[in-house]
Amino acid sequence: MEHWTKLQSSLSTLNLGQSANKLAKGFNSSVQATRERLGQIAPEEITELPQEYKDLETRVDALRQAHLAMLKITRAYEFESYDYPTQIQESITELSTTIGHGITNFAATNLKGTNLPAPNPLPPAEAQHKTLPHALGRAATTAATVLTAAPGGVDDKFGQALALYAGAWENIAGARVEQDDAIQRQYLYPWQTTLSASINVAMKARQAVRASRLELDAAKQSLKTASPARQEQAKLDIENAEDDLVQKTEVAITLMKTVLENPEPLKNLNELIKAQLVYFSSAAEALSSTQGEIEELSVAAEGEYRKSRDH
Repeated sequence: MEHWTKLQSSLSTLNLGQSANKLAKGFNSSVQATRERLGQIAPEEITELPQEYKDLETRVDALRQAHLAMLKITRAYEFESYDYPTQIQESITELSTTIGHGITNFAATNLKGTNLPAPNPLPPAEAQHKTLPHALGRAATTAATVLTAAPGGVDDKFGQALALYAGAWENIAGARVEQDDAIQRQYLYPWQTTLSASINVAMKARQAVRASRLELDAAKQSLKTASPARQEQAKLDIENAEDDLVQKTEVAITLMKTVLENPEPLKNLNELIKAQLVYFSSAAEALSSTQGEIEELSVAAEGEYRKSRDH
C-alpha cells in the first residue's frame, strides 16, 4: 500500500481547485475504505461513532428486516390468484378464446361486402376472477346445474346441497375481493412507502455518516505523511471533517429516531389484521349457515336411504 500513501501525499500537495479538492478527498476516502477492509488500518485508528448512534443503527436494521420479511409474503395480496395455481392453465385457455374472438370479429367486420361468408360477431368473454373461492363457487354451480338438469334432478338432495355450497362460496368470493382491496390500500401501499421513504432516508443518512467518517480518518492518515508546509492545512482538514461528521451523525440520529418512533407500521399491521378478520368472519358465517342446511339434507337423505333398505 506504499504507492497509495505516496499518491495521497502527491494529491494533497497539489494546488487544486474546489472540484479537484473534492475529487482528492473522495479518492482518499476510497483508499481508506479499502485499507480498512483489508485490515491495514489498526482498529484504534478508526473513529469510534457514538454508542447511541450504533444502537439506533441496529434497531433500524432490525425494523427494515422486519418490513422486508412481512412484505416478502404479504405482497401476494397484490395478485388475486395467490391461492389458485390452476389459474395458469385457465389463463392460457382464456387467451386462446380471446384470440379466437378477435379473429372472428375481425373477419365479421372486414368480410362484409365481399363474396366470402362473414361470421357473426361474438360478444367478448366475461372476465373471471382467478381466486380459489371464485373457482369453488363456479365448480359447485356447474356440478349443481348438471345434477338438477337430469330427469328428477329438481328433487336431488345432492344437487340442492351443491347449489347451497356454490351460493356460500359466491358470498365468500365477494368478501375475498374486498379483503384484498383493503389490504392493498391500507396495508401494502403504506408499508412499502415506509420502507422506500422514511427507512431509506435514514439509510442514506447513515451512508453520509460513513462517508464523512472515512473522510475524517483519511484526513488523519494524510496528516501523518504531510510535508511541513502542508501540516497546517492538513490539521484544518481534520477539524472540518470532524465538524462535518458531528453534524451528519446528529442528522442521522434524528432521522433514525423518527423512523423508530413512527406509529405507521403498527397502524398498517392493524389494518391488515382487520381486513383478514372481516374476510374470515364472513367466510365462517357463510359456511356455518350453509353447513347447517346441508347437514339437514344429509340427515334426510340418510333417513330415506335407510327407509328404502328396510323394505
